[in-house]
Amino acid sequence: MTTDELFYIENGEKDLFFISPGRKRDFSPVSWSQYFESMEDVEVENETGKDTFRVYKSGSEGPVLLLLHGGGHSALSWAVFTAAIISRVQCRIVALDLRGHGETKVKNSEDLSAETMAKDVGNVVEAMYGDLPPPIMLIGHSMGGAIAVHTTSSNLVPSLLGLCMIDVVEGTAMDALNSMQNFLRGRPKTFKSLENAIEWSVKSGQIRNLESARVSMVGQVKQCEGITSPEGSKSIVEGIIEEEEEDEEGSESVNKRKKEDDMETKKDHPYTWRIELAKTEKYWDGWFRGLSNLFLSCPIPKLLLLAGVDRLDKDLTIGQMQGKFQMQVLPQCGHAVHEDAPDKVAEAVATFLIRHRFAEPIGGFQCVFPGC
Repeated sequence: MTTDELFYIENGEKDLFFISPGRKRDFSPVSWSQYFESMEDVEVENETGKDTFRVYKSGSEGPVLLLLHGGGHSALSWAVFTAAIISRVQCRIVALDLRGHGETKVKNSEDLSAETMAKDVGNVVEAMYGDLPPPIMLIGHSMGGAIAVHTTSSNLVPSLLGLCMIDVVEGTAMDALNSMQNFLRGRPKTFKSLENAIEWSVKSGQIRNLESARVSMVGQVKQCEGITSPEGSKSIVEGIIEEEEEDEEGSESVNKRKKEDDMETKKDHPYTWRIELAKTEKYWDGWFRGLSNLFLSCPIPKLLLLAGVDRLDKDLTIGQMQGKFQMQVLPQCGHAVHEDAPDKVAEAVATFLIRHRFAEPIGGFQCVFPGC
């Protein structure tokens, strides 16, 4: 799961690929409007005032596919998938920036508990559709998949007709948590430009699909408000991570130089991560513990999409053998399955929707029913 990368390290190693010398690739950012039809900030009333949730939308007919991104990512991670699924079946897309992520603004952005985020999903649906929401299918990647399950099990979306988890399994997720802090410390803290961040995401293997990275990374990083780090700052220059040496002079001189260095870092490397995932550690266990049984107990049609069959834990293996959910493995993908292979994920979701008669095919789309 990733940061979702939280849990991109589930398989125990980072997947890297290399670009052949002399091949020029375009790492410039791309606007959300090339993939979504509209954007909306949905206001949700609560005890302390109003929270505002950013959503991106497409489509005008059919069931709503409510898309929940992974930790550290944003609704923009669904951009290329949205274009792919809209061309296959009649449906409406609502991709949501969860609290603490993307352009969503809430009073308490540090509360990323499963309970709070599941309530957010229910509140956004109510704010958008009132007491009579349309049929909705929840689709979540990694952390977002866990939140989709918690939302479903708590019956927070009354018109729910289906549930899809993408590359999140309790067993491998819990195992990966022990390595998460080391993984996060190994990432660059700043980038000199959006292009630089996009290039890093592709070359590091976080996102294997350059098209998706060019729109998705815009939602993962922001312009720096100020950089302070007692360990010396990590920055990335032209795809190579460099670590500055710590100053060993007297403390007064060090502090003065540190402030100057911070200003230079901000000037030279003006982009950093939108969310400090390391600070969310206290919530990780709550996202994933008991997830497999919760998923199996949800009384609606369910789909599990995985990057590898080795990710299955015991409970899900038994449940799959008993036919409690549909599963499809999409090989040659990284953890960000819906970004790396958006057409394959769209085909699997479209087939699921048509098989259960939740949506009508368009554009001559032909279902290919998987064997599992």
